[in-house]
Amino acid sequence: MEGMASRRIVLLGKTGVGKSSLANTIFGEAKFQTSHYNDLKTHCSQTGTKVVDGRSITLIDTPGFFDIGRCEEELNNEILRCITECAPGPHAFLIVLKVEKFTDQEQAVIDKICQCFSEGALKYAVLVFTHGDQLPEGMNIQEFVSQNENLSALVKRCGGRCNVVDSKYWKNNQQDEQRSNQIQVAELLKTIDKMVEANQGSCYTNEMLQNVKREIQKEEEHIRQSSANMSQEEISNKAKISVLDMLSIRLAGIATGALLGALLGGLSGLLALTSTGGTDAMLLAAQSGIVRGGKIGNDAAKEAETRVEAMKKAAGAVWNQSV
Repeated sequence: MEGMASRRIVLLGKTGVGKSSLANTIFGEAKFQTSHYNDLKTHCSQTGTKVVDGRSITLIDTPGFFDIGRCEEELNNEILRCITECAPGPHAFLIVLKVEKFTDQEQAVIDKICQCFSEGALKYAVLVFTHGDQLPEGMNIQEFVSQNENLSALVKRCGGRCNVVDSKYWKNNQQDEQRSNQIQVAELLKTIDKMVEANQGSCYTNEMLQNVKREIQKEEEHIRQSSANMSQEEISNKAKISVLDMLSIRLAGIATGALLGALLGGLSGLLALTSTGGTDAMLLAAQSGIVRGGKIGNDAAKEAETRVEAMKKAAGAVWNQSV
C-alpha cells in the first residue's frame, strides 16, 4: 500500500442511528456486525481496513458513546479502545445522524462529542445522515438541513460538510444520483479527501493520542525483538491490545484515586464549612482532592498488573498521603 492515501475514520453517534450499516455501506460488504438497538454486542468498538477507490481506509465503528444513562466506566473503557485504535489520531470523524427531527437529544450528543474530543474536532468532522429514504421526494440533504436552525448551525461548524446514505433502499439504485449509495459514498470520500487536503494532510490529534501512539510503538519494538516470526499486522494488533490493557489498568487507578481524593477533600472542606459557614472552601477542597487523588492513583497504578490491583494500590496511596 506504499504511496496509497491512508485514512483513519471514526464513526460517532448514539446507538441506533446506523453507524455499523454506514461502515458496511462504505466498504461495500457486511464487514461490521449490526444488531438490535439494545443488543449488548453493539457496545464494543469494531475496526476494519479495506482499499476503497484507491484509498486504504480504516474505519473505527464506535458504540453509542453518548447514550443517555450509559455507565461511566463502560464509556471510559470504550473511549480508550477507540483512542488506541486510531492513534495518533483520525483523519476524519463521521458524526452519524438519522434523517429525522433534530431534537435536544441529538444536540446533547453533539455537545458531549465536543466535550470529549474538543470543539477543534469539528474541523475534522463530516455529518453523515442515514435513512435517506426518509427524505421527501425531490429534496436533497442540504435542503433538509436548512429547515432546522440548530442543524444548519452544526453543519456550518463542520465546514458545511454533510452527506446522506440509505442502507436499505439505495443499495442498487443507479438511476437517481441523489438516491444511490454508490454515488453518495463516492461523494462522501471526496468530501473527506477535500477536508484532509484543507487540513494539510494532518489528522486530529492531541497530547493523549500522541502519547498512546508512542506507547504502541514502544510495545511494537518490544514484541518485534522477542517474536521474530510475527507479521507487522500481528505485531501491531498485539501491541494495541497490550497498551489498551495498560491504559485500562491506569484508568482504574486514576478513577479510584480521584474518587477517594474528592471524598477526603470534601471531608476537610466540611470542617472548613463548619468554621466559616461558607461552601466555597468545601468545593475547592473537593476539586483539589480530585486532581491530587487522580495523580496519585495514576502513579500507583503504574506498578499494578490488574484493574483490581490498581484500585487497591491507588486507594492505599491516596489514603497514606492524606492521613
